[in-house]
Amino acid sequence: MEEPVVQSGEGPPEKPQVSEKKISVSSSESAKRVSRTVKPSVAAASKVVGQTGSIRKKMEPKINSDSGSGVVKSTVTGSGSGSARSPNSVPIRRNSTGGLPEKPSVSVTKRPVNVGSVATKKTSTLASDPLRRSLPEIRRSSLPSVAAKTSPRAGISETRKSGPPVSPVTRSLRTSIESDVTKKETIKRSSVKSASSISSSSKRATSSLDSSGSSTLRKVSSKLFSPSARSPAVTSGSKVGSLSSSMDRSSSFSGRRKAATPESRDSRFIVLPQVEMKAGDDVVKVIICKFPKLLGVDKACGERLDLRGHRVRSLNASGLNLSPNLEFVYLRDNLLSTLEGVEILKRVKVLDLSFNDFKGPGFEPLESCKALQQLYLAGNQITSLISLPQLPNLEFLSVAQNKLKSLSMASQPRLQVLAASKNKISTLKGFPYLPVLEHLRVEENPILQISHLEAASILLVGPTLKKFNDRDLSREEVAIAKRYPAHTALCIKDGWEFCRPEHAIDSTFRFLVEQWRDNSPAGYLIKETSIDQPFEEDACQCHFVFVKDGTPSICPNLVLKFQWFTGERSLSNFTAIPEAIEQVYWPKHEDIGKVLKVECTPMLGETEYPSIFAMSSPVSPGTGCPKVVSLDVRGELVEGNIIKGYAKVAWCGGTPGKCVASWLRRRWNSSPVVIVGAEDEEYRLTLEDIDSSLVFMYTPVTEEGVKGEAQYKHTDFVKAALPSVNNVRIIGVHVEGNIIKGVGDYFGGREGPSKFDWLRETIDTGDFFLVSSGTAEYTLTKEDVGRRLAFVYIPINFEGQEGESVSVVSETIKQAPPKVTNVKIIGDIRENNKVTVTGVVTGGSEGSSRVQWFKTRSSVLDGENGLEAVSTSKIAKAFRIPLGAVGYYIVAKFTPMAADGESGEPAFVISEKAVETLPPSLNFLSITGDYIEAGIVTASYGYIGGHEGKSIYNWYLHEVESDSGTLIPEVSGLLQYRISKDAIGKFVSFKCTPVRDDGVVGEPRTCLGQERVRPGSPRLLSLRIAGTAVEGTSLSVDKKYWGGEEGDSVFRWFRTSSDGIQIEVNNASTASYKLSVDDIGFFVSVSCEPVRRDWARGPIFLSEQIGPIIAGPPTCPSLEFLGSMMEGQSLSFVASYSGGEKGNCFHEWFRLKSNGSKEKLKADEFLNLGIEDVGKVIELVYTPVRSDGIRGSPRSITSEMIAPGEPTGLELIIPDCCEDEDVIPQKKYFGGQEGVGEYVWYRTKNKLDGSSLMDISDTCDGVVTCGKTLIYTPSLEAVGAYLALYWLPTRADGKCGKPLVSICSSPVNPALPIVSNVRVKKLSSGNYCGEGEYFGGYEGSSLFSWYRETNDGTIILINGANSSTYEVTDSDYSCRLLFGYTPVRSDSIVGELKLSEPTEVIFPELPRVEMLALTGKAVEGDILTAIEVIPETETQQQVWSKYKKDIKYQWFCSTEMEYNKSFEPVPLQQSCSYKVRIEDIGRCLRCECTVTDVFGRSSDLAYAETSTISPGIPRIDKLEIEGRGFHTNLYAVRGIYSGGKEGKSRIQWLRSMVGSPDLISIPGEIGRMYEANVDDVGYRLVAIYTPIREDGVEGQPISASTDPIAVEPDVFKEVKQKLDLGSVKFEALCDKDRSSKKDTGVGSFERRILEVNRKRVKVVKPGSKTSFPTTEIRGSYAPPFHEMEVELFRNDQHRLRIVVDSENEVDLMVHSRHLRDVIVLVIRGLAQRFNSTSLNSLLKIET
Repeated sequence: MEEPVVQSGEGPPEKPQVSEKKISVSSSESAKRVSRTVKPSVAAASKVVGQTGSIRKKMEPKINSDSGSGVVKSTVTGSGSGSARSPNSVPIRRNSTGGLPEKPSVSVTKRPVNVGSVATKKTSTLASDPLRRSLPEIRRSSLPSVAAKTSPRAGISETRKSGPPVSPVTRSLRTSIESDVTKKETIKRSSVKSASSISSSSKRATSSLDSSGSSTLRKVSSKLFSPSARSPAVTSGSKVGSLSSSMDRSSSFSGRRKAATPESRDSRFIVLPQVEMKAGDDVVKVIICKFPKLLGVDKACGERLDLRGHRVRSLNASGLNLSPNLEFVYLRDNLLSTLEGVEILKRVKVLDLSFNDFKGPGFEPLESCKALQQLYLAGNQITSLISLPQLPNLEFLSVAQNKLKSLSMASQPRLQVLAASKNKISTLKGFPYLPVLEHLRVEENPILQISHLEAASILLVGPTLKKFNDRDLSREEVAIAKRYPAHTALCIKDGWEFCRPEHAIDSTFRFLVEQWRDNSPAGYLIKETSIDQPFEEDACQCHFVFVKDGTPSICPNLVLKFQWFTGERSLSNFTAIPEAIEQVYWPKHEDIGKVLKVECTPMLGETEYPSIFAMSSPVSPGTGCPKVVSLDVRGELVEGNIIKGYAKVAWCGGTPGKCVASWLRRRWNSSPVVIVGAEDEEYRLTLEDIDSSLVFMYTPVTEEGVKGEAQYKHTDFVKAALPSVNNVRIIGVHVEGNIIKGVGDYFGGREGPSKFDWLRETIDTGDFFLVSSGTAEYTLTKEDVGRRLAFVYIPINFEGQEGESVSVVSETIKQAPPKVTNVKIIGDIRENNKVTVTGVVTGGSEGSSRVQWFKTRSSVLDGENGLEAVSTSKIAKAFRIPLGAVGYYIVAKFTPMAADGESGEPAFVISEKAVETLPPSLNFLSITGDYIEAGIVTASYGYIGGHEGKSIYNWYLHEVESDSGTLIPEVSGLLQYRISKDAIGKFVSFKCTPVRDDGVVGEPRTCLGQERVRPGSPRLLSLRIAGTAVEGTSLSVDKKYWGGEEGDSVFRWFRTSSDGIQIEVNNASTASYKLSVDDIGFFVSVSCEPVRRDWARGPIFLSEQIGPIIAGPPTCPSLEFLGSMMEGQSLSFVASYSGGEKGNCFHEWFRLKSNGSKEKLKADEFLNLGIEDVGKVIELVYTPVRSDGIRGSPRSITSEMIAPGEPTGLELIIPDCCEDEDVIPQKKYFGGQEGVGEYVWYRTKNKLDGSSLMDISDTCDGVVTCGKTLIYTPSLEAVGAYLALYWLPTRADGKCGKPLVSICSSPVNPALPIVSNVRVKKLSSGNYCGEGEYFGGYEGSSLFSWYRETNDGTIILINGANSSTYEVTDSDYSCRLLFGYTPVRSDSIVGELKLSEPTEVIFPELPRVEMLALTGKAVEGDILTAIEVIPETETQQQVWSKYKKDIKYQWFCSTEMEYNKSFEPVPLQQSCSYKVRIEDIGRCLRCECTVTDVFGRSSDLAYAETSTISPGIPRIDKLEIEGRGFHTNLYAVRGIYSGGKEGKSRIQWLRSMVGSPDLISIPGEIGRMYEANVDDVGYRLVAIYTPIREDGVEGQPISASTDPIAVEPDVFKEVKQKLDLGSVKFEALCDKDRSSKKDTGVGSFERRILEVNRKRVKVVKPGSKTSFPTTEIRGSYAPPFHEMEVELFRNDQHRLRIVVDSENEVDLMVHSRHLRDVIVLVIRGLAQRFNSTSLNSLLKIET
């Protein structure tokens, strides 16, 4: 890839035409001539070192111009190495940058290889890649132009292995390179002599380069400086041979030397960025033709197109022949206006489209030119670059001499040079991201009026920028750029007006807040957005503060989300840092030098607002000293727990190491005490820690051994653990009768009254039950034998808190030998009583011991004598005394036994008295059995009281339980009783009277049955059907019932067909059934379900069938009329039928006329008598018919004569009446032919009924006659009243019937309420009234409502607005009002809502500004504040307080000084405050204010003007001196000037001795910068700044001072060592030729030895082979030489002068400033005892 090198011009690289015959000059001869010009010299100017030993692929070109440099021929070589090539070796062309003719600079191509390998790599320089592409194109490298204090860089490109055929040029180049380069591996520095010396030795030459004219090559003299060669200067002078020396020199150089004006568009001297090493076109042609294989290209390969000045109009022209292989296209000076067709140039590297007719936009076709490196668009009419696409390889862009207003374009990742001079650029808004831009030119643009434009460019571009407007960056501008906040570049890009650095922080913040304001949460303002200075691996916190109502918000609903980003610089694309979403971020090592950005997203409730951001300065390396950011102790502070300390350490660039941790214990009101052995992060709490606070101390230590500051963390007081116990156990012998004890290890503070329980095991279930509590000891008893005991330990601490119990189970308790003591007989010694023997058994089990009972006549025991056994030996201890023991004593024999069968000694016990007998009695009496009809109950009883005789038994029946009952004689003397039907529902009792065999009768006892006797289950004993099986007969049921009182038994009759199908007869559920025709041919049976009276049901019983049923003959047994023989009546008949299945019987109606004839009427079942039947007779004939068609005899009957009906109104109904609707009554007339009746309508307030209704008339109270026709229409007066109609029915013969009066059931209903013509009427400002026309009865409390209609048409009900008038509220503004009228009748009937048309949009009054006033003085530097005066009316006060949304301000500055002045707006000055600028002096300021309400309306413009702005008193604020405090540093005075335009302010630098008020002036030091020297050691530097306005007015001088200047540490160390030695020697040079006419830096230097010791100073000229050492000067510190001084030269840091007296002095030169400072300080230090200034104050060395 071709890499251009920036030069002072921006034109495309040209190819000079050189003939083939003039390339025969030997390069080796040139090398020889060059070697003869080398001279040793020491340059006094600053050096520029160019490292070519290992040259990077991308160099940092450095360009300097020199007005005095001579024009020298450039040496043309194959590779361009070994000599410097003049950048002006190209044809003189028009300057495409639009700038003035630039001063030439020297450039040498540098290849990205190690020069040390040049000697081993032998390659043909003509066959190298740069030359193979295009020889005249120079590789990317440049040398600064020759200047007085700067030297150009020199570069040497690599040589390569030669190919088979090598041209003479190639050989000469290779020879020269090897001879020069192989001597040293690298060339580190290059220097150039002063312009005067170069120009004196240079010669001018010309060469013919173009067929259309001649071009001139400038010769440049360059020096190559090598430290090892003592700075030999390599100059190309008159003797230097080059390829250009053999060219045609017939053309005149002077004719081309004059600079042309831009209007003439003549050619100029320019130096272009270089893509490749290039020779002239002829050189290329010669080499391609002669050595095509050497170059590796095809002759036919068309890589270059040059059609300059051919008036080409389109790139698609047929003769243009654009091809994808073109790499260099020159189309300047044509008529192109569009880029269509450039897409084909896929490989183009250089594209020159300067001086055409492009206007732009329309640069999209360039997107296909991915390889493009240089683009020239100068001299067109381009107005915008916004469509210029991103070109990945573009390194040079020239858009000079266009009409650009800004540089807004896409980012260009490799652009190094941007030339945009001579445009109309007035803003930096939209400046692109150019990460590697090095040169920026914007000369002759309006933007140059911006103060500190260079600093703004540095902020936008970044550290890669090297030159601005073809000049090196100013150190002052670089320093100013560093004073701006990190986000300044973004603000400039977004349109912020660049201002002074002291105002930038506030101004940029206000600018950003204005951008964020519209999208911020409502009611919140942004108070702060900042990031702390970031350091490596140290906590960096961002600060985002929102203010609500002037107070920092603590609203919990406002949540802030964070996201951190990193980027190379402010305008670069930032990359999100994963998981960096907290307020604090720890920069990593890889973040050093990068910029941090934080995006903060505010969230209010569920609403997420757009992000705001803050940006930091670049991340600084860490200090290496770790620090603890946070310290925490985690774990529950309870005895026995493990707690752990957690430390968050900021390592600040150090390597994490093993940190030091320790624990301390601090009791109440005492100092912490170190806990021995607690030296880890974890610590287990012990009993000693209870009620103490612990301190965790943590000291961070890095692997390098750097210790940070120890941090402490105090805990709360440690609490005792919950009481607990472990290792619970039982000690003692587990044998019956012994004492055992429960013990355990207690934990949990101090132990209190712990509880102890003993539990015994249950053999059957294995459960344990409590046997003892309160003591830890327990005595084993016999109950414990064979069982296990459980000991329960319940720990309780001293405070009474109870812990979890722990239990332990013992072994099985062993038995002691069986023994019984304390044997007793318990119980009443009487017949049939139960007695029990008890005793205390030890060594055995009472349950397994055995007891045997005896009886004896004696009351005294005599062993077993006289004992008669009454029971066998058994385990049971209870015994019931039998009847045979009456009169005897009872004896119990108790034999103790163990569980294993071992028996002990038996014990005997005798009762205290003999057994007594009882009177006859019953000990129990009961009745068993089922209390149901026919059930058997049995009585049983228990007899006591001797031997039973013949006891008495009786049974009784009881209606209720409390009566005496009725004896049942048939069962007396029996114990059983079969219950009869008579006992149902009654109680049964049994009475027993005990009788002893001796006839003694005891007390009788009665036992009553538990329930009443229930009846038996109902059932039938028999069931049959009685009757004959003939149709028409009735069948009955004959049955026998059992089971209590019969109830309504259920009968069901069935028909059974011949095939056995049985069907139930519907509706046949009684005990009788009449056979019908449906039964013919069927068998009939009946079933009966017996039902008791209490609805209990028995089993269903089915009878036998009878039949089949036979049918009878069809007959009509009876026929009669039903109904009255009068008009209007309906006649029917009743006819019975019998005789089988009834068929289609029929009947006929006849009307008998007076003449005897019959008129058949109809055969319907009913005959309605009408008016035609009046006076006639009706006859009915009925004929019975069986189903088989057999007819019976007809039967007929006749009626009486039909009489007419009375004239009667059958019905008179008045329907519901409604206002304004016709009422048509419903009436029915009867009674012959109707005549004309009488109708009268009445209106009454009350509803009449009964007699009052029949007697209605207009004479009645509250009754009004309102009509006398059949149809009536109610009016409004009838609403709410009742309408009554009087009707007198009249027959046609005039007979009147009874009048009929009817009244409506409800009052006359009013019509439905409706309203029309609903409208809104405006009463006054903010007051409206609603109106409408009502109809529909009497109006009640109609409903009024108001609605507001929003802009989108939504209609919203206004709550609470329910009257006909309405006063506008805040919510109505920006809406329309609608009046809603809902008619309501007096009876509360609601009609349909009608809405009016909407009103106009409702708005409050516009906020007005009565007057705008300005506070502050019209003086430069003062702050003017606009204050609005609000009208005092209440309405305006309310409007301002509620509806003011925003106040917009705009400041204007007058353009004329006199009357009729006009004002122009001041950009970005849209706040209420304005700081008067220096540009405003002599002008008037005007502030215009417009108030905008929340509805988007703006008030009338209000403004205020100032008087003419006067300059302020010149003054300087915040004056300070910047510098590090050592004698080798550079110091700068900095302050903020105000008070008009600054003129030539005075600055004077002085020295001040510490503690002394005297000031010592430093001659000649009146600039803003001061470079300290060794004379300043021990003094404070003082700068006095006298501000002076441009009109000469002086302000108050202000001074600033530094701390005492100290010796630079390296110098201090060396001086201290030499002072300790006491005697030292220094080597220096002495210039013996000190002629004033000689140029600076040129002379004859000789070697000298400077000897310094504690007594004297001596300068010795060393001896040689022909001479001895001689002392040139000697001086002593003691008198009379104590005036000896060491003087410095401020303009030469290598020289010093030792003055002994007025006649003896010597000038010495050393090789570095460091050595000079050491010499001066050593001499002054050794002379301290003879000087008034001590060494302490000068060198700060402790004596």
